[in-house]
Amino acid sequence: MIDGSMQSYRLTLDKFLSHAAKWHPDAEVVSGGEGASVRRISYAALHDRAHGVSGALRELGIGRGDRVATLAWNTQGHVEAWYGIMGMGAICHTLNPRLTAAQIGAMLAQSEARILLASADLLPLAREASANLPALRRILLLDTDAGEAGADAFAPLVDAAPRGCEWGDFDETTPSGLCFTSGSTGAPKGVTYTHRGCYLHTMRQLQADVLGPTPRDAILAVVPMFHANAWGLPFAAPAVGAKLVLPGRHTDGASLARLIRSEGVTAAAGVPTVWLGLVEHLEAEGGEVPTLQRILVGGSSMPPALMERIETRLGAEVQTSWGMTELSPLGTAALPGDPQRKASLSGRPALGIDLLLTDAEGRALPEQRGAEGHLRVRGGTVVERYFGQSEPATDADGWFDTGDLARIDSGGNLTITGRAKDLIKSGGEWINPAEIEALVGALPQVSLAAVIGRPDPKWGERPILLVETHGGAVSDEDLLAPLAGRIASWWMPDAVVRVDAMPLAATGKIDKMQLRAEYGQV
Repeated sequence: MIDGSMQSYRLTLDKFLSHAAKWHPDAEVVSGGEGASVRRISYAALHDRAHGVSGALRELGIGRGDRVATLAWNTQGHVEAWYGIMGMGAICHTLNPRLTAAQIGAMLAQSEARILLASADLLPLAREASANLPALRRILLLDTDAGEAGADAFAPLVDAAPRGCEWGDFDETTPSGLCFTSGSTGAPKGVTYTHRGCYLHTMRQLQADVLGPTPRDAILAVVPMFHANAWGLPFAAPAVGAKLVLPGRHTDGASLARLIRSEGVTAAAGVPTVWLGLVEHLEAEGGEVPTLQRILVGGSSMPPALMERIETRLGAEVQTSWGMTELSPLGTAALPGDPQRKASLSGRPALGIDLLLTDAEGRALPEQRGAEGHLRVRGGTVVERYFGQSEPATDADGWFDTGDLARIDSGGNLTITGRAKDLIKSGGEWINPAEIEALVGALPQVSLAAVIGRPDPKWGERPILLVETHGGAVSDEDLLAPLAGRIASWWMPDAVVRVDAMPLAATGKIDKMQLRAEYGQV
């Protein structure tokens, strides 16, 4: 027998803000507002206010395991609410304000949230969504001192609340958050995050080959806090004492350029369409963003032409990644500074995530490198069971089926080659839209490209190409030219459809469900 042991130290999320308040007390969280206005708070002051959130919620009858919903933008008040809710052992149910009231109401009904914290401008949506929900007791407004009819301001309650609520006095496997998937390919499903899972996810984000932030960084979190924990940035920034910059509801190119310049932003994260908006603003109005060094992109594929356009205009490196709500969400990330990086590559998995390619029946492919297969993942940050469901989301060996088709190259880099549900069956054979989209998306005149199936009386389905272009006229022949000799002739789209603006789902991905509804019928 060997004597001795290590201390028990619960991996709970309150540790990140408590660490920042003690060791980086003067580092800031900055929230953008209307025009050039900003709101600032130090980590030390934020830590105090988050404790006030816990005290206020406890006085409102909230206890461990209760759900508190948020319908809010990326703001100081939202961060305070996160830490106050999670720190006391309650569950933060983030809601996407880009969804309909009916969709939000259905999610609230499932979670049985007792309190809804909302941004003031979202109050009408909050009221409509919360109608006829007996479990919901109250709506409170964030980031304001003024209440409205039926909704008091939360800040005065936080100001007056006691600060004695102990944080983290529960098991690390306690649920911390609830987020529903985007539903871009099916009905939304609830993913329950745990303190341990999100803590481990943050440790992965801090690795040098992933985000690797330092106290010298100012990190702009454009990815919404209601979308898969804002990719973990509100945890990663205080963990190292980096400045956390939040855009509020304003994520247009002009607002982002102003924030990047005024706050000296060095790293930023968001979906590709956000950075397209920033580039288009700078191209139209001029100016630079000289402090910006790196942009982490995810959520949807990055067209090569867009990646080159962003890097050329912004002077910042694009770091591609891949993940899912079910992964907390990061799965893989491209190596920063890698000269071999490509827009199509999503990088390698960091420690804590494992990948497996299988056939359609779930059998592991004999060769894992260089072959296309169905992608499965497992790890301490991967969903095991969806919220409210009794059956596991994993197979007998603990692998979660992502629904993606993928390849892994000899260097271990992942390429997502399509979604299994997006495959088009034509004449009994499969067409992969992602391969066509990647080739057309490489054209400099193409901002966004999507391929969907349309019913065909002879072949069952046939592909059509939808494009959003910029920078002048481009013919159908020019758009289809990159496909010649690169895909099977019978994969060639039957039609080219131009759209003024590609429809985007609530998380910034191309909304193929809407495209199918509008253009997928004969």
